[in-house]
Amino acid sequence: MILGNGQGESPLTFPTPFPIKVMGRRVDNFAQAIVEVVQAHAPDFDAATLELRASRHGNYLSVTATINATSREQLDALYRALTSHPLVKVVL
Repeated sequence: MILGNGQGESPLTFPTPFPIKVMGRRVDNFAQAIVEVVQAHAPDFDAATLELRASRHGNYLSVTATINATSREQLDALYRALTSHPLVKVVL
C-alpha cells in the first residue's frame, strides 16, 4: 500500500480511522482469519465492528475492518500481511 507522495510523507494525519476492505472466497473461517491478521497489527480493533457482505451469488465475501491507524508503517505492514494470506484475493 503506497500512501503519500513516495517521499516518505503521508497525506493522512495519525491517528485516524482507516477502513480496509478484504475480499476472498466465502469459506467458514474467512472472517475470523481476517480479524486475527488485523488484530495482530491493530490490537485495539474491535471484531464486533467488522462489516460483512456476501457477493451476489454467495461465492465471495468482503469484510471491512476500520482500524485506528497510528502510522503509515502500521498500514503498510497490515496490507502486506493481508495480501499474502492464502484466503485473501483482494485488499482495498
